[in-house]
Parts: sequence; structure tokens; C-alpha cells
Amino acid sequence: MSAPEIRLNKFLASCGVGSRRACDKFIQDGLVSVNGEEVLTPATRVTDDDFVKMDGKRVQQLKTETILFNKPRGLVCSKSDELDRETIFSIIPPRFQHLNHVGRLDKDSEGLLVLTNDGEIAQGLTHPSKKIEKEYIVTTDQAFENEVLTKFLNGVYTPEGKAAAKSVKRLSPRRVRIVLETGLKRQIRMMFQSVHIRVKKLVRVRIGDLEGHGIEPGKIEVLEQDRIDQLFASPSRDRRATTLKSQEEKRGEERERSAPPKKWARPSSRSHDGNSASDRPRRSKPPESDSSSERPAYKKNDSRDSKDSSRESSRGSSNFSKKRTSSSRGSSGPPSSGRQFGKRSFNSSKPSGNDKRRG
Repeated sequence: MSAPEIRLNKFLASCGVGSRRACDKFIQDGLVSVNGEEVLTPATRVTDDDFVKMDGKRVQQLKTETILFNKPRGLVCSKSDELDRETIFSIIPPRFQHLNHVGRLDKDSEGLLVLTNDGEIAQGLTHPSKKIEKEYIVTTDQAFENEVLTKFLNGVYTPEGKAAAKSVKRLSPRRVRIVLETGLKRQIRMMFQSVHIRVKKLVRVRIGDLEGHGIEPGKIEVLEQDRIDQLFASPSRDRRATTLKSQEEKRGEERERSAPPKKWARPSSRSHDGNSASDRPRRSKPPESDSSSERPAYKKNDSRDSKDSSRESSRGSSNFSKKRTSSSRGSSGPPSSGRQFGKRSFNSSKPSGNDKRRG
């Protein structure tokens, strides 16, 4: 079975010569030969059985390795510096010196940095179309308004072009969490500089879905395949939801602790039997029926009862009028001025003439 063929620039990158873009330049400059013949095309296909030379020296594919490095502050991301500044390779173990850093952090920044000799991993992490998230914790020299964060989401203009953040979250008056998908040079520092704010501390805490928990500054972690896959994974929504939920629970507990003690409610008034109004049994209303046939029987004779009562009242009034007329016929003389109670009259004045004659 023949060995698989790969592009020449990818083969050179897997040998630790440099990035694919750098290998393309080496090939076009005539520094690479395959089986004794000079090759100027980066797309040339080669296998492990081919004899490839770079600048007169044979190169072979290395075992691919990827490490996660927690960069401390004050180091430059470079294998050699023209200003003789200290680089990250001054503290990386010798067996990993052949690895290339993917992206970079400036001298004053710190946090997670990937180093690998796998060209596919390097290409996947740096290509803009992949949109790999990188999360940073930023501390500024002064407090700022939320309008600044809104500007970062909409985009601000920097010397490198328009720069925008994917998401921002305030942690304190001077600290903020920023997530980027682009990788412009000194992007976060330039964004704050555009609003006249200086960054005092900048730490990268996440790449893709990979976080560097437990890696001390200046130390490394050799990544296995499952950890490498996290570099290209989007942040876990379940993990973020759990984190937010735990934060809300903690805030709720803090509110309960800081809240003043509750006042006891006054006891409700009691009746003579010792039960409150809410404890007393309520009378149930009789069920209402819609059918007219189930109405009480005494309502059917209302008209007859009303007629009988009207007749009795008319009879009583007529008898009373007859008695009045008879009493008025038997009496003679002027009407009395006293009070009348029924048939008799009581006069408070002097006796009349008829009473004198009788006497």
C-alpha cells in the first residue's frame, strides 16, 4: 500500500520548517528540492518516501504535538527577537522548541497560547473563516460607562481597521470580559485607546471551548486529541447555563442573608368559639335550577291572594265609612274643636249648650 500524498507546503510545515505561508515563500525562492530536483510549486504532491531537502538539508515529518502554554507577562512571542528581548522559548522545555506558536500575545499580555507543529491545527485556529472564539479578562486604569461596551459591540475604528467584539460583559467598574472572533494586531488595546482608556492588564482565558484551569504561568500542558477538539468547538451552552444558574443561586442566597428579619403578622381576631372568620364553615347555597317547572308551588297563587286581600281592604273601608256617616247624623250642633279618637270626642274647652240644659 502506497503512502498518502500531501501538498509540499503542508509536508514542510509538518517537518517544523515553518507555517504554510512561510513554506510557500521558501518553495518559490527555490530553497526546496524533491528527489534532487528543484520545485517551485507549493501544490506539488509528495509522500514520506520522497527525499525532500530544505536549503540543502533533508527534512522529515515530525510527530505532531500540540501544547497549551500559559504565557506570563514580559515575554515576546517569537523564536528570536531583534531587540534581544526575552522570548517565550526561553522558558519552554527544550523538547518543545521545534513547535510554532499559533497567533501571538504582546509583551504586556498574558494567558493561553497554543504551540504546535501540525499545520492543519495552526491553519484552523488562525483562519478568519473558522471564527474561533478567544475570551479575555481586561482591567483598565479607570472606570467607564456602559456606552463604551456598546461601542465595542457596534465596532470602533483603529489603525488596523474597524474592530468589534462578539460579546462583552462587565465584571466591575474597571474590569470587563471580552470575546473576539477576529485577531487584529493589539485589537483590544487599540479598541480601548480609541475611547481614551488605557488597558492595565489583559489575560486570555479561553480559546474555543478550551480553558487552562490548573496551568500556572510559565507552565505547559500537552494536549491530547479530546483537548485539541475543544479548541475548535463552540462554547458549551449547557456549561454556560449551569454557570449562570449557579451564579443566580449564589446571589439569591446572599440576598436572603442580607435581607432584614421578617416581621410577625398580627394574629387575626377570634370569635367567641375560638375560631377565626376564615375557619368558620360557610353556608352552602342551594343549587339553582334553570327549569321553570321546579319553582315553589306557593308562587302560583300570588294573583288570587292579591285579589282576596284587595277585597277585604275594600270591605273594611266601606264599613268604616258607614259608621262615620251614622255617627255624624245622630249628632247636632257645630263640630267640636277637640280631639277625636274613634266615635267619641274629647273637648278641652267649656261645656256646650246642650250639656247646660241637661244639667
